[in-house]
Amino acid sequence: MDLDAVRTFVAVAEIGQFQAAADDLAITQQAASKRVARLERELGVQLLARTARGATLTVDGQALLPHARELLRAAERATAAVTPGRRALRIDVVSRRIAPSAILHAFYQQHPDIQLDVVTLLNADAASALAEVGSGTLDATFRSLRASARKVPSGLRSARVIDDRHELLVGPRHPLANAKTVTPAQLTEHPIWMPGMSDSEPIGYYDDLAKTFGLTIDTIGPAFGNETLLAEIADSNRLATFVGEGSRYLWPERYDLRRIPVVDPIPVYPLSVIWRADNPHPVLADFLEYLQVRYEATSATDVWTPDWAR
Repeated sequence: MDLDAVRTFVAVAEIGQFQAAADDLAITQQAASKRVARLERELGVQLLARTARGATLTVDGQALLPHARELLRAAERATAAVTPGRRALRIDVVSRRIAPSAILHAFYQQHPDIQLDVVTLLNADAASALAEVGSGTLDATFRSLRASARKVPSGLRSARVIDDRHELLVGPRHPLANAKTVTPAQLTEHPIWMPGMSDSEPIGYYDDLAKTFGLTIDTIGPAFGNETLLAEIADSNRLATFVGEGSRYLWPERYDLRRIPVVDPIPVYPLSVIWRADNPHPVLADFLEYLQVRYEATSATDVWTPDWAR
């Protein structure tokens, strides 16, 4: 099985668009399409359904995706095993759309000569991600550590380095569309829609947030991809969702979506970086220092976090 084709399939499945996946892989959209088509011919099934808005997984694609991710991780472990001292720094950013990815990119822009491998364990729970760090497959990952009250297994270290501030994302017809800021108290009358969430960490966090401020946050229901979510919010006079200040989403200009900061207090999603204490990678220490300096420069006192994160 062609690993480049598998890697391209995984990228398209996670991002939902051939062009965006091709950009991440530094190839053309045509090359990405050919790779996936070659993999589909080899397996004799259709993996992705092409639509005007992008690409969605077929049933066969959903069945293949976890095995494809594991195949890539196995290949990465094999490569790392034969290049001691020269391998790329391997950082799990969970998703390329959220704050850890943007922060890692900013670090890379300051250090363009380093070797860097950006990993996205999008559907892996915290325990699985920490196991990858403990085994040396990853150099670091970002998690909230809610289930363990920010404690990590022996041999690992953690530091809270990201407080990702919430923004309300609404369409132009929503009652709050013209607000400059909104408070949690104002949101009690407006349901928040966050469908398809499966990771217990964010589900638990949003449960904490909802109970503290009396919000209605709906995480139940199938996920049809970010593009579908954004399109439905743009057309609705009642749907809204939360996005992190450090997250990156793209939508057509005609959607006229608005990102409105939530204040008084500012709810933040707390993320810790986790690494192995005895990891000798020469770039890791620089990255950890960068994260700490950035956190100290951007942290605020008027934020809300759940009790377990304090």
